[in-house]
Amino acid sequence: MELVDIVDENNKLTGRVEERRVAYEKGLWRRTVSCWIMNDKGEILLQKRANNKKRNPNKWAKTGGQVDSGETVENAIFREVKEELGIEIPKSQIRVIDIHKRTDKNKRFSYNFIFIVDYKIHDYILQKEEVSEVKYVTIEEMELAKKDNDNNYTFCNWKDEDFNREMTLLKNKRSIKKQNIN
Repeated sequence: MELVDIVDENNKLTGRVEERRVAYEKGLWRRTVSCWIMNDKGEILLQKRANNKKRNPNKWAKTGGQVDSGETVENAIFREVKEELGIEIPKSQIRVIDIHKRTDKNKRFSYNFIFIVDYKIHDYILQKEEVSEVKYVTIEEMELAKKDNDNNYTFCNWKDEDFNREMTLLKNKRSIKKQNIN
């Protein structure tokens, strides 16, 4: 059973703890984490969700999950990456780049990160219950998938402004990364 801390509409802890499923069904506010993982070429790692997942099975997505009760968002993203991909993220890179307030039935504050890594595809150790495979793609390939409304990618269902905001963040990070190399 996964327990989550309930927050209010201003992202303040309420002291209430609920089972994740119950929080979702009741439309209670909670916290989630996700990250984009960028390699040294500026490509983005996507993971294919396992076919047994209730939401978005067999679709390509970024890495993420719930913030467990009593856990910080930073510890949650490190845990999710380690569990799902079997890698360590440098703690020096821990910076929230975006907090998005989702106001649909699945109410949550989504903390977003970008990590730069030098891992190759064969370095990832996948948690088979969560992830069936991984691949690197360019930001432009992601934009084309969105333009083509490719249902194989979870981000194709995002609102345009959400997708565009995150692509801008990725492009800025890629640009900064290139400047640091030169």
